[in-house]
Amino acid sequence: MMRRVSDLMKLELRARDGVLGQIGDLHFDDNRWRIRYLVVETGTWLNSRKVLIATSALDAADWARGHLPVNLTQEQVRQSPSVDTEQPVTRQQESGLSQHYGWPAYWDSDSTPGGALATSAGVAGAPAYAAVPATAQAALVALPSPAVRKAPDGDPRLRRASAVRGYRLEAVDGSIGHIDDFLFEELTWELAFLAIDTGNWWPGKKALVSTEWVSAVSWARSRVYLDLTREGIRTAPAYAPEKPLTESDARRLRRHHLLPGSNP
Repeated sequence: MMRRVSDLMKLELRARDGVLGQIGDLHFDDNRWRIRYLVVETGTWLNSRKVLIATSALDAADWARGHLPVNLTQEQVRQSPSVDTEQPVTRQQESGLSQHYGWPAYWDSDSTPGGALATSAGVAGAPAYAAVPATAQAALVALPSPAVRKAPDGDPRLRRASAVRGYRLEAVDGSIGHIDDFLFEELTWELAFLAIDTGNWWPGKKALVSTEWVSAVSWARSRVYLDLTREGIRTAPAYAPEKPLTESDARRLRRHHLLPGSNP
């Protein structure tokens, strides 16, 4: 089932032996658009320290009670390596967390090549289409190449949701607003859809676009480029944030934006 990241932030994390804290942010990898870690604000029991908890350590959320069970103890979290959650997380730090908790190293099994410019061609199962629309390519080539963050043994390319929320979105024929929220799949933790505030272009309206339709991202300019037209987005099935997005809703939306090279 699809859930909003803004709703995820309301949950309280519960270890096997007590409360861990509240979710303050999350980190996702920009190759797969998949949530990898939650940033947990621990409160007084751990001197308000912020810690990273991998999604692989989480059990099914109890949305009715507002609880998210974690398959860890408070002591395991207390003894975990310190990570500055306000700074980019390096692969070396991820490896330290993986060794401490015994978490699987996701980058060994599903990482794909990429750099500062993310394209959907590197996403498993994504439809085949032009990597970057002409309008996006023209905007990007005019930019100096941003420095790519490198860790000692790899570049994890993790992004904070709070930093990406607010990025401007560009269709092939113009601006369409900014990222207001994300929808993720509970079972896989994939950020499947971007929720758009259409701003002055389409006042008072919300829209959804699949991350499969992201053709390019300029992290340096805080821009996300889509291989969609503004009219295609305007005529897509309506999105009501207060209503859950069902699988049939998601299929209907994907059919509306059927991409060249994709299967009906």
